[in-house]
Amino acid sequence: MLIRELSDPRLKQIFVTDVKIDRELAFADIYISAVEGASRSADILAGLESASGFIRRILASRVEVRAFPRLRFHWDPTPEHADHIEKIMAEIREKK
Repeated sequence: MLIRELSDPRLKQIFVTDVKIDRELAFADIYISAVEGASRSADILAGLESASGFIRRILASRVEVRAFPRLRFHWDPTPEHADHIEKIMAEIREKK
């Protein structure tokens, strides 16, 4: 849906890394990352916040639940950290 149905250029090349929904189904915390890394995080999160009503409405029409949770978007630095660690490991391997 993020790829095909949102036309906001700020939301290109992003991916969802995790989703956590609370027990009461009041909130869904959605963790996002991007190919370029954190340099675009503010733009991406702003784009998702502005589209959150649309995203929620589309998801609510596709998922059968009594009440659909409110969406909260967060930046996930994990892929960047993993890449950084991989680079360090590669340097260590080269020094051996």
